[in-house]
Amino acid sequence: MSAPNRTPGHGEVGFAVLPDCEGALAVAPFRGAADLIVTHASGRPWLVARRPGGEITAAEAGPTRLAVIGCCPVTAAELTLEAERLRDVADVDRLARRLPGSFHLVASVDGRLRAQGSASGMRLVFHAVVAGVTVVADRADLLAGLAGAELDEQQVAVRLLFPVPHPLADTPMWRGVRSVAPEDYLVVEPDGVRTRQSRWWHPPEPSRSIADGAVRAGQALAEAVDARTRPGGVVSCDLSGGLDSTSVCFLAARGNAEVIAFTWPGLDDADDDFAWARRAAAHLPGVVHDSLPAERSPLVYAGLRDIDDAVDEPTIGVMDQARLSAHLPRLAAKGARLHLTGIGGDHVAWCSDAYHHTLLRRRPLFALGRLRGYRSLWHSPWMPMIRALADNRPYHAWLADAADDLRSPMADVATTGLGWGMPPRLFPWVTDEAVDLARGALLAAAPDARPLAPTRGLHADLEQIRSSNRIIRHWEQITASAGLPITSPFMDDRVIEAFLSVRPEDRVTPWSYKPVLKEAMRGVVADECLERTTKAQSALDDAEGLREHRGDLLALWEDSRLADLGLVDARQLRALAVRPSTPDLSRATLYTTIGCEVWLRALARSTTPA
Repeated sequence: MSAPNRTPGHGEVGFAVLPDCEGALAVAPFRGAADLIVTHASGRPWLVARRPGGEITAAEAGPTRLAVIGCCPVTAAELTLEAERLRDVADVDRLARRLPGSFHLVASVDGRLRAQGSASGMRLVFHAVVAGVTVVADRADLLAGLAGAELDEQQVAVRLLFPVPHPLADTPMWRGVRSVAPEDYLVVEPDGVRTRQSRWWHPPEPSRSIADGAVRAGQALAEAVDARTRPGGVVSCDLSGGLDSTSVCFLAARGNAEVIAFTWPGLDDADDDFAWARRAAAHLPGVVHDSLPAERSPLVYAGLRDIDDAVDEPTIGVMDQARLSAHLPRLAAKGARLHLTGIGGDHVAWCSDAYHHTLLRRRPLFALGRLRGYRSLWHSPWMPMIRALADNRPYHAWLADAADDLRSPMADVATTGLGWGMPPRLFPWVTDEAVDLARGALLAAAPDARPLAPTRGLHADLEQIRSSNRIIRHWEQITASAGLPITSPFMDDRVIEAFLSVRPEDRVTPWSYKPVLKEAMRGVVADECLERTTKAQSALDDAEGLREHRGDLLALWEDSRLADLGLVDARQLRALAVRPSTPDLSRATLYTTIGCEVWLRALARSTTPA
């Protein structure tokens, strides 16, 4: 299936980096619509960017070029000094490992290009050969349009998996477009064609005590929030009442910007988030607290048929896209230039229970005490836990075995929580053809698959961070195009490193929620807000959304793009749409299927002839 060639439309964001060769002149993307063009010393285009927010800092020193694209407090003068020190692209490591924020880093040194995103996976890098020249970009769809690349149906089938295990999500949706692993940087050699990847990031050793680690985590999170508030003006913040958004809001209130805190109450009468948000706001006299009634909040599944935002991969972020975006025009009208969220705190400030697989072998008595607590929380019998803890399969074997279980029921909580991760599944409405394609991708990836870290716990943490960031990246792209971009300080590399450096037994416990974050925020967040022990659930909102929007779901499957590709049985999906309370949906999820369907529709609507 061919993807129509496309050029970025009005409001779209993105950048491309080009080698210093004659051939690059023929493929310089969207130059006529660019907000910024930085040239090589030769005068040929190097960095071509369209970025409505203008978050680009570029510097040059002789033939050397250096640029930071995204949220980073570095100044042009500081970047110029760094450019003067560069003698090789490898020298950029010291900058990449030091700067706070969330950004891409690109450089040109002695004719070599270097491009990298963030270790968190929030900022990604892609490359493709276009007219005989390697072009680097932050969006796979941009490269696909330039290269006239075809959509890869196998990758669509892979994205139907729930979840998509590492490393399968790293493969772009188009043939001929390649990605760069978040822990690597890409080098394009002076001939403008040859490339290589080198590693620049390793996860920290989790060895710090909670006392030492909480101080560092607090400092890193404060720097991340300050990077967003330092320019001043007005920023808005989520204030859900939970610890993550409350921490970000209190930190933002200490900065240069005026702060508007916003709360969506939940539909469930038992949801006490709004009460806790009001308590937090009472301790922030300089912050404007805004809210809207719960009934005005779009439900899950709202607006799916109207989504036409161009993003470069399907994600389940479409499920909450209407709710995420509904209040942003209101906040933009109040002057907000940026919206800060607490998204990511659940993945960074907490950690996977799979650490107990390693902990049991190092400190068995301690680990058994903790596991008794989790058994009570999970309401799990001992045998599934024992089987999960006794499983010593290496990651590549686990991935290969998962290929044979795609039609099995969802794994129990012990298998998911104490193993390499949740084994991927495909559901009854997915066709055998799609199962064969996904299984083939799993089996092809398995022999060379390596975990993101040596231990199950750290691997699971990093995989959760990166898979969540693919959703947040989607949201950042569509909100930037809409005029009020969201941003998530918890997902900055320096913040992630600070939390991951704390010993896992101090980060996760059945008897305390997010202990490192609580310690990190003492003296910043009001003590009353740190003592909350409840956590609201969104089950009622989800159920109401499924019932309210079943007509839209039915229409979604009437002319399904996935069905046209032979990947789903539209008849089964239509039957589910008219029976939203069916027990079948309690044992499966529509999320990945809807994400792929909506993405294919938006892709068709958003493309224009190049």
